[in-house]
Amino acid sequence: MRPPVESLYIHVPFCAQKCAYCAFYSEASSGEMMNRYVAALVREMELVAADLRLRTVFFGGGTPSILNLRQWEVILRAMDRLNLTGAEEWTVECNPATVSLDKARLFRDFGVNRISMGVQSLDERLLERLGRIHSREQVFKSFNILRAAGFENLNVDLMFAIPGQTMEIWRETLREAIELQSEHLSTYEVIYEDDTPLFHQLQAGEFSVDEDLACEMYEELLTQTAAADFRQYEIANFAKELGGQDLTGGIPGRACRHNVNYWRGGAFYGLGPGATGFVRGVREKNWANTQLYCEQLERGQRAIESREELSPLKRAGETAAFGLRMNAGWPFEEFQRVTHFDLRGEWDSEMDQLVKQEWGVREGERFHLTPQGLRFADSAAELFLR
Repeated sequence: MRPPVESLYIHVPFCAQKCAYCAFYSEASSGEMMNRYVAALVREMELVAADLRLRTVFFGGGTPSILNLRQWEVILRAMDRLNLTGAEEWTVECNPATVSLDKARLFRDFGVNRISMGVQSLDERLLERLGRIHSREQVFKSFNILRAAGFENLNVDLMFAIPGQTMEIWRETLREAIELQSEHLSTYEVIYEDDTPLFHQLQAGEFSVDEDLACEMYEELLTQTAAADFRQYEIANFAKELGGQDLTGGIPGRACRHNVNYWRGGAFYGLGPGATGFVRGVREKNWANTQLYCEQLERGQRAIESREELSPLKRAGETAAFGLRMNAGWPFEEFQRVTHFDLRGEWDSEMDQLVKQEWGVREGERFHLTPQGLRFADSAAELFLR
């Protein structure tokens, strides 16, 4: 009998407006389409529920919190009926402008226990530059609402190297964000994705990229988070301990367990328009089109655009690459348990190359990247792909 899948990602594709940097699939919110999406999502959950025994759930977007109370009630009641509640970690992404006490209490009533709040910046001018719909004041107000509703595991998302962002602004944003005393901090360097407004502005010469400043901002991030007792456990992620307890492998207790499952090569279902899943060596991707997604589910079938069955070696290479994003890197025994390959066999020369570059370290029974290697982890990871 096949073991059930323990992680579920659900994509909510709606936003009040598209942010200037965003390349994820999303669209403007529309009441009629949102209701249709909710009904289709419930149908998709029904089709996969028998293969799920959930430890982690993550609602991402888009802006999941843009759904109204009635729409959330339909989703949550369906999850309860299908035995999809009760996960150890259940995260919902929220925009500070769309948080309400009623919605927060509804989440808690059904077992949501972690909120990831898309703050990005606490500078009003930069929020406007990014196309965010919230103000800095709403960040503090929403954070307090979530605490009042009983949430004890909150993440704050921040961005750095934003056009027009100085070191002084970044330093102050970090200071204020840390003072919120969240349990987790996620940070992202701005990436200029094709077909985003920021990319076109860069191409038009409206601003230039300062790589040195970006590196300095990253160093400031490491300094301030360490001083505030956050532990970096992945390139962009920092978490507090949980009563002195770690997860396995020295990962801080407040680390995002859902994302750790990704980086450790675990299986997960992806539901919703544009969502990707990885189950038993097969990668599936749903159509990134809400209309088409709904039409397929209304016919009683999943809206899968593509399936790719990975060879064991290719799968192991991707698992190696993702796992090296984490500070702990890969314990050799753990990697072999997950992939059935020995990192010291197939990738011995690649590890040696990274050690010579001072990007990697062989340390007893594991391999991990150095701080410099983590800064350029994408380049290091490419060596492991097959």
